[in-house]
Order: sequence, then structure tokens, then C-alpha cells
Amino acid sequence: MASAATPMISPTMTPDPTPLDSRPGPGGPSILVVDDEPTIGEVVSRYLERAGYEVRLALDGFQAMALAAERPPDLAVLDIMLPGIDGLEVMRRLREDHPGEVAVILLTAKDAESDRIVGLRRGADDYVVKPFSPKELVARVEAVLRRRPTVAPEGPVEVGDLRVDPAARRVLVRGAEVALTQREFDLLSYLARHPGQVFSRDQLMDAVWRFPAYTDTSTVTVHIRRLRAKLEVDPERPRLLHTVWGVGYRLDP
Repeated sequence: MASAATPMISPTMTPDPTPLDSRPGPGGPSILVVDDEPTIGEVVSRYLERAGYEVRLALDGFQAMALAAERPPDLAVLDIMLPGIDGLEVMRRLREDHPGEVAVILLTAKDAESDRIVGLRRGADDYVVKPFSPKELVARVEAVLRRRPTVAPEGPVEVGDLRVDPAARRVLVRGAEVALTQREFDLLSYLARHPGQVFSRDQLMDAVWRFPAYTDTSTVTVHIRRLRAKLEVDPERPRLLHTVWGVGYRLDP
């Protein structure tokens, strides 16, 4: 239960009358807040600004994509239920247009468990359930940004016919480039850095998704299946991505 000093965000709260575009940014990491409830967007933005972040506010998915095209944010706080294009589609487009650049926290309704699971499986870094404490959201933003890489990516990794280039976020198999989603790339890159080592689904959830096994770890299995379809000559008889029954997965040269 939030204290009186930390109210739960709700549409009845009074927003700051000063337009966000006219407020000076603090110069910290850039946050894009996307919510079609102006009051919620204003309150979230104010708390994030007080925490030292540079904040931009969008009221729908199309405006969010336009702002991201001008300058990609370090993190997007996305309401799932948006007019026009919903938050999950905005997240997909952000990851497609700016691979590896934008972290995502989803705002979801209390009874929308399926949306939360779908969002996490599609690569969201975290989620917050409405109504929520703005201080909790700020803490989650800080935690997600701490988990993002802060050092230069490692050099290319070669495992047999596979070449993974973290800096360029490119994958070549037998000399041909393969298009991967952000989470597919992150999973493959992690396995390629540890060739021959077996990882359980729980370990991969922790290392790649940056969460312990908070929910159904079958999302790992789904991503392995997709990687095989894109990388293997015969996905039914994989030569790169092997299943170690009862244990997990490993990548072999």
C-alpha cells in the first residue's frame, strides 16, 4: 500500500499545467513515456524528471514512433492499451527500428496477466501493473537501465560456420546474414560466448532475459526453436543448437 507521500497514479490526479516540451531536460538518460491518459503520463514524467531523467511524452503509438525516429530513447515506458497501435506493436517496431538501443517497461491492467506474459516473451524488460506507485516505477526504470550494457560490446565470436558480431548486432551463417529479433540475438550471442556449455532454461532466463524464472520458462524453448529454423540446415536435426534432455541447451561448433 503506498503512503500519502507516494500516491498511487490514477486518472483523477491533477497534471502539471506546464507543457512537457517547455520543461528543461536534466540531461540524464532519455525516457519516452507513452500513455493515452494525459494525467498518468504527466505524473509519471514529473517523477522521472525529478529522478534526473530527460523525459518525452507521447499520447499514442504513432506519436511515440515519431519521437523515437527523431531520437531513440534509452528506455520506453509503454502502456499496452493505446489507440491506433497498441503498446506491444510499438515495442516490436522500436526493437526492429532500433535494435539493442531501447529498453521497455510495459504498463498493464491488473487483470491483464496474458498481456504481461506475451509482453515479456516478446522482449519487454519489465512491467508495472496499474494502479502503481510512481516511486516504484522510477525504481524499476533505474533497475532496468542498470542491467543494460554500459561497456563496449565484445568482439565477434565464431563458432564453426556461425559468426556473431555484438557490436554490429549481425549474425552470419555459412557466410549469409540472418535476421534475428533482439531477444533471439541476445540468446544466440550468450550461447556463442560459451560454446559447448549446457545451460538450463532457468539459467538462460536469468542471463538473457535478466529475470529469474518468474514465469513459464517455455519462452526459452520457443526462442531456441525459432533460432533453429533460421540457422540450421535441418531444424529437426540441429547441428548447432542442441537439446540436452532433462538439462537444457548448448551451442556446439
